Order: sequence, then structure tokens, then C-alpha cells
Amino acid sequence: VHQNKLDFFCKLGYSKQDICKVLENLGQEALEDDVLKELIRMGSKPQALESQAQPSSLKLIARGSCSTSPGLKWLGEDDRDSTDHLRPIVIDGSNVAMSHGNKEVFSCRGIQLAVDWFRAQGHTYIKVFVPLWRKEPPRQDSPIADQHILEELEKQSILVYTPSRKVKGKRVVCYDDRYIVKVAYEKDGVIVSNDHYRDLQNENPEWKWFIEQRLLMYSFVSNRFMPPDDPLGRHGPTLRNFLSKKPILPEPKWQPCPYGKKCTYGNKCKFYHPERLHQAQLSVADELRAKIKVPLSLGKEGKCTHSP
Repeated sequence: VHQNKLDFFCKLGYSKQDICKVLENLGQEALEDDVLKELIRMGSKPQALESQAQPSSLKLIARGSCSTSPGLKWLGEDDRDSTDHLRPIVIDGSNVAMSHGNKEVFSCRGIQLAVDWFRAQGHTYIKVFVPLWRKEPPRQDSPIADQHILEELEKQSILVYTPSRKVKGKRVVCYDDRYIVKVAYEKDGVIVSNDHYRDLQNENPEWKWFIEQRLLMYSFVSNRFMPPDDPLGRHGPTLRNFLSKKPILPEPKWQPCPYGKKCTYGNKCKFYHPERLHQAQLSVADELRAKIKVPLSLGKEGKCTHSP
């Protein structure tokens, strides 16, 4: 009987010493319920509860802190590149090169300046489209400067040649503008060109909206590629938001009231009044009533003092 009860309570997780003490006090013929009550009264706990009560060896690591253990990672976090929020860039190579060469020379250095500018901004997807016949040796009617830059950009998988061929001595050139708009539209990117692509706008209504909203114009100032700070006009997004997939909202700036202190709208005025910062926002009628009541009350008090 003693061994059976000892095995039973050992399976529950109690230590043999505590069980033997209780059986000695209550006797070998004590009921199991009485033995259990006595164990609880003594403060004896099963080993499973004791292991739960002990502090865990694992430590919680604050989110964002550096951890030396590579195995511990927060769920839902991934190692995406921080440049994923930037839009792909598709550059009209012929337009950029001719603009840098003052519309006289196909200047490949202009393409390199544009690519370097977008690289400095953090863009990883940059494609430049140039007709294939620009690989041919330059001629008098189509001079090319710094042609070796095209080979370097091609090796970096940045430059893409649009197909062209010769048929009976005549060059057959594919429309490179169609490549530029199509790739930029499919990638949801930005077109870098000073061309308006009016023919393609009339051809496809979806391309029309895309060209109007995603065309980034530019200028060259002393070998410096300079896109505008407001690509869509004065009331449009900034250049940073234009190039980002998730635009950053600017902080609200309160526009000062054009009437200033002469404004009669009171608390209904939607503009900013610096002179009303520490004043109660009262309506015009309430302000007039407040101004009128003060002299009247003073006049009444003055009359009361002089009356017998």
C-alpha cells in the first residue's frame, strides 16, 4: 500500500521526501484525498509547477535592438531593401544625349550624368533605351561624343538597344519611344525625357494619363543633370514624392490671413492669425457685445456713485 501511494503521488510530480513525511504523519492507510490536502498544506509543489515558477533562461529582446543570436528573429520582419519605395526609372537615351549636346551632337556623357544622378538618389532599377544604330561609327550628319560610355552602360545591364536593321541599303528603325513608354507603364515607373509623346498619348488613353502624370523633364546646367523640384507644377507633388511609391505627406503649414487684423470672420476664419494666439476665439458679434458692455457698466457705476 505504501509503495502504491508513493508511486501514485510521484507520478503527480511530488517529491518522495514530502510523500513519506505525510504518510508518516497520517498513517499508511490514509486516503489519497487526505494525503493530497496535507501535501498542499505543507507547501509541496509538483515539479512541473516549480519549473514554470522558475525564471526562463530566454530573454526578451526589444524590437529594433541588436541581437547576437542570429536565430532569434521577429515574425513579420523581412530583409527588404530600403530602396523598394523608389520608382523604376526609364530614360529616353536619345533625348537626353541630344539635349546635353545642344541638339547638335549625340553626347553619351549626358546619359551617364542622368544615370549617376538617379543612382545617388538610391534608385536600383534604371534602364536607358537607345537605337541600335548608335553603335555604328559616327558620321558627319550624326556625330557622337564619348561613344565608349554606351558600351560601359551595356555591360552594367543599364543600356538597352532598340532593334534596327538595313534593308537594301536603307535603315529600318523600330520606334524606340514605344519601348520607353511601354516598359515604364508596365513597371509603374517614371519616364525621363523632354518629349511629350503626343502621338502615343492619342494612341492609347491609358498611356495618355500615364505620360501626363509620370513624365519627368530635366535640364543640363554646366554638365549637371537637374530635374525640377515640382515636376507636375506648382501645386503638384515634390520631386521626392514624385519619385517615391509611397509619398511622404508634408507637415501642414498655416497660411496667414490676407486681411490680418482687419479680418471680420472671427473664429470662423480658416486662415492663421498670429495676434489671436492668446485670445479667446469669439465670434464677431460676441466681440462687439463684449466691447459695448464694458463702457455701459462703467457708466452705470459712475451714476450710482453720484446719486444720493
